[in-house]
Amino acid sequence: LAPRRGWVFPRLDQRLAAAPALVSVAPPARPYAAAAKTAKKGSQKTKQEETKKKQVTRRRPLMSKPVDDVYLMWYYERPSYDVEEAVGMLKKFQELDFTHPKQYVYINVFLDMALQKKKKVDPFASTVLLPYRFTDETNKVLVFTENEQEAEIARENGAAVVGGVELIKWILEDEIQVDFYVAVPAIMPKLIPLRNKLRRKYPSTRRNSLGHDIPKMLQLFREGLEYMVEDERVIKTRIARV
Repeated sequence: LAPRRGWVFPRLDQRLAAAPALVSVAPPARPYAAAAKTAKKGSQKTKQEETKKKQVTRRRPLMSKPVDDVYLMWYYERPSYDVEEAVGMLKKFQELDFTHPKQYVYINVFLDMALQKKKKVDPFASTVLLPYRFTDETNKVLVFTENEQEAEIARENGAAVVGGVELIKWILEDEIQVDFYVAVPAIMPKLIPLRNKLRRKYPSTRRNSLGHDIPKMLQLFREGLEYMVEDERVIKTRIARV
């Protein structure tokens, strides 16, 4: 098409001849290009902030108590009740819903884990003996002792397994599995191989699982309620029956 391009594209030669003149034109000088760029960024941020301010919708203040029995929940403050009133409401709901009267009551406890210095309190687990038992379930507890009299006391008070160092092999091989482990101080130097295996269930005075009062330790861990801190500061556990 080169020899006959004038037939298809009229005046193409004139346009091609004028093209170099257009390309050779130098762009306008910008001695303050960096300053202009910075100003542009600042202006973009300002625009974004303005749009964000415009998007924020003002929410009407929450009212304290609804007048009607049908209402939008997010227009009112969330009600809070005392323990006695809350338990009475649970009992009333149980009668209206025809649910089982012995269903469990759960509680969420939010802890303040912050310290005065930099670090926080590490999440922990513990066992508490409630004044009123609400379940017939009992935990299996193993007692470490090499004293025959102490072993007899442990058996009389409901220990699932009682023994000395001969139990270490069976525990490491998962032949013996119980809920809690308690021990007397005399046998502790021989239980070091179990430290990594038992971890937080390893007997210690801090968890009240190491001591001389075997009946007291067995009552705590057989009938006690174990709780654990979840999500860094929340305890979720059951505390009673309706």
